[in-house]
Amino acid sequence: MDVNWTSVEPKLSYFVFEVLKELHFETMTPVQAAVIPLLLKNKDVVAEAVTGSGKTLAFIIPLLERMHRRLEGWKHLEIGGLVISPTRELALQTSEVLEKFLSRMKRRYKQALLIGGTKVSEDIERLSDCGANIIIATPGRLEDLFTRGDIPLHLAVKSLELLVLDEADRLLELGFEKSINTILEYLPKQRRTSLFSATQTRQLELLVRAGLRNPVIVAVKQQGAEVNVSTPKELINFYKICSPDKKLAFLISFLKEEGLHKKYIIFFLTCACVEYFFILLKELLPEFTFFEIHGKMKRTRHKTLKAFKNSLGGVLLCTDVMERGIDIPDVDWVVQYDPPTSVSAFVHRCGRTARIGNIGSALTILMPNEDAYIDFIQRNQKVVLTEFQDLSFFNSTTITETARKLQMEDRAVFDHANVAFVSFIRAYTKHDSNFILRVNDIQFANLAKSYGLLRLPKMPELKGKSLEFDSLAIDINSIQYKDKQKEASRISKLKIFRETGVWPGMKMKKKRQTVPWSLSIQARQERKDKRKKKREYREKKIVEGKTKTKKRRKKITEEQWKELEENIAFLKKAKKNKNIDVENLE
Repeated sequence: MDVNWTSVEPKLSYFVFEVLKELHFETMTPVQAAVIPLLLKNKDVVAEAVTGSGKTLAFIIPLLERMHRRLEGWKHLEIGGLVISPTRELALQTSEVLEKFLSRMKRRYKQALLIGGTKVSEDIERLSDCGANIIIATPGRLEDLFTRGDIPLHLAVKSLELLVLDEADRLLELGFEKSINTILEYLPKQRRTSLFSATQTRQLELLVRAGLRNPVIVAVKQQGAEVNVSTPKELINFYKICSPDKKLAFLISFLKEEGLHKKYIIFFLTCACVEYFFILLKELLPEFTFFEIHGKMKRTRHKTLKAFKNSLGGVLLCTDVMERGIDIPDVDWVVQYDPPTSVSAFVHRCGRTARIGNIGSALTILMPNEDAYIDFIQRNQKVVLTEFQDLSFFNSTTITETARKLQMEDRAVFDHANVAFVSFIRAYTKHDSNFILRVNDIQFANLAKSYGLLRLPKMPELKGKSLEFDSLAIDINSIQYKDKQKEASRISKLKIFRETGVWPGMKMKKKRQTVPWSLSIQARQERKDKRKKKREYREKKIVEGKTKTKKRRKKITEEQWKELEENIAFLKKAKKNKNIDVENLE
């Protein structure tokens, strides 16, 4: 049940209340009502709440209020608030929300966004010239600025009012534990710390013990969610099981059925899969607007995300880089084309829709060998999945023909297809739940058809398997790049390869020298005879008594042990009494 801002104790300052009113934040969500009063009362807080519950305002409001209550003004470079986020997108989103408040406040505070993608020297220059009172950062960049020592950031945080670890479990999953511990060493002990997360883990408990002092644990659960407690009650979860060669056909049919004027987020397992299916889906569904975001994109990620947010409808293809905290308005469907490698990521992916009380839907597409995942998610994450209604599938033959046509027209697409297929299988072997999602259970031939491959790539996972796959009878080397410069480089390397048998720049493994079978048997027999002669010679020497045998230690008798103990006792007494003449004793 939502609560009015006037009920916050201790009371918010007039200027904060006015800004909230101006931004049309009339009521508090449950997590805000629970966390804000605690942070205003100097408590450390660990907050656990479902994704999309309004956690950002739960730390921005008390941060600004605490900074405003300080009587003396904030200096040019004096940090009162520090927010650490796991991804650039989440940090950028937090910065945008904070800026809405800062631009309307009478007392001006300066914020700095430190998220990488630029040179560290640029961030140092910006902090020196513009100053900062609030920093929003990713762990890697913030650690760099602390450890470099080019700017006195360790002195600037001496007056820190509030440290926020946003999506803390994700920070640890991404391997930032070492960076977080380094950052904590530079921060003052007398500070307030708030830790926000959608799930609790063992690693998180250790971080809480290390960085927080007697924290208050806040776990916000939704009313009316009898079984599905890990996702918002407004979210409906569906699943569909279909053969690997029918997955893309089902996805296309689904998009056509739901229509153009909705927003979809589709999660893939790898960056290479996002790149390839972005090319393929644009060709198969030209009437739709497609966007792509993945971890290997640097400068264009923010631009793409902003374009998708502002669009009236469209399809965003992405990896798990978009699974946490990103608030995109009016997302109608979240589609998981592949199950995530991390079990907890399932809930966070779904959480990109049905945010702040809005209704949304999520769909997970599974292969026949993944049917046990439905029951597993219900038991492990408390998420109930309902089977999606039947659709008339798009023609999968058309998909294969289109994919192969694109690959033969441009070798770059051919490369994308093969890298995507290989990366998917490699990532599949790293599933947290690999006891039910086994790579050997995949129908590799049908999976390759869904990618529209011209031939199966050589990889260890396919070795020794008899696969019924129709490879195209063409010379792969005849496929050219559309990029003329790239094609010229390939032709040059191909010429060298045909002359030498080695592709330029590729490290070749040393071939193991093969020995004829007859010579191998002969060498083995010679080694056996040599060992036999050596053994016979040793036995002969033993008989003649000429071998050097090791002297065995004689066992000490009980009398000798007793005598030894008496001598030790006497020496101890002699040490105490220096007048005893030890030399004259018999």
